[in-house]
Amino acid sequence: MAKKEQQTCCEKFKTMIGGQALIEGIMMRGPDTDAIVIRGKDGLQVETSPRKHRPQNSLWNIPVLRGMANFFDSQVTGVKALLRSADLAPEEFAGEEQPSKFDLWLEKKLGNERFQSIVLGSAVFLGLAMSIALFFLLPGIISGFFDRWISNMLVLNLLEGLIRMLIFTGYMLLVSRMKEMQRVFSYHGAEHKTIRCYEAGLPLTVENVRQQTRKHPRCGTSFLLVVMILSILVFSIASSVLLVLIPALGAFRGTFWYRLLMLAFKLLLLPLVVGFSYEINRWVGRHENAFTRILTAPGLWFQNFTTYEPDDTMIEVGIAALQAVLPEQEGADRW
Repeated sequence: MAKKEQQTCCEKFKTMIGGQALIEGIMMRGPDTDAIVIRGKDGLQVETSPRKHRPQNSLWNIPVLRGMANFFDSQVTGVKALLRSADLAPEEFAGEEQPSKFDLWLEKKLGNERFQSIVLGSAVFLGLAMSIALFFLLPGIISGFFDRWISNMLVLNLLEGLIRMLIFTGYMLLVSRMKEMQRVFSYHGAEHKTIRCYEAGLPLTVENVRQQTRKHPRCGTSFLLVVMILSILVFSIASSVLLVLIPALGAFRGTFWYRLLMLAFKLLLLPLVVGFSYEINRWVGRHENAFTRILTAPGLWFQNFTTYEPDDTMIEVGIAALQAVLPEQEGADRW
């Protein structure tokens, strides 16, 4: 029987350091440094870069607004790191697909730097667009067909939320069964285990990291789940308020234009949902009590799909990535 993973009951502090699984590697983001560590044929390849900070008086440091800004920044940084890991990873994991003639022509016309910027921007846009379409537009379209029979906005938005959660859960199940994603999810587990070990105040050794749980309450999976749940509340309240402010809209319920208007309205609210979700995750991440454990339980359960147990070589990557972003001043990374 496999050894049961231990829960870190001796957490000394909570760190702001977080990461992301890559192709045969891990990205870690510290308070001042970002690092990408990839296991190549010749050993570990480590790349670091200074982390840019917004001015203290920036509007994007205001609560809720900072959540929107940090989410977009994490998407850009994450996609950039993923593309870089594809370049550094061994061919058997990164694939051997050759660039198309159009890609070569575009790179020649624009130059390598501008071409890479376009690739990065396109990847971020497509990733966000697909997520919004799958987890927000599709549930909204499906639930919209019931608005002619369901007059209560709360019930209608609860139905939409249920459909969204079913799609999200099904998506996670399907992705977790993809063979090519299982190693990525194992690196995800290594990232969590390494951070858990560091927060427990233990030396960063393979043996110590191996004993930690692969689940972490401040994971991106948990954040997405908070977005899903919070959207039900926000959309319900906002949709009801909109109908009160513009009662004439009620006459168009059940029509195509009404559904289109409500979908557009909810999309406009989505950045607000993301911002509030960030603040909730931030607060939950800084407190440890029975209430926060209840709040984080669903997100931790979903991590059964997005994290797998890593092998020792993956743990070594996690340790190298974390060590590369540790601040010079001890405790400067406290969450």
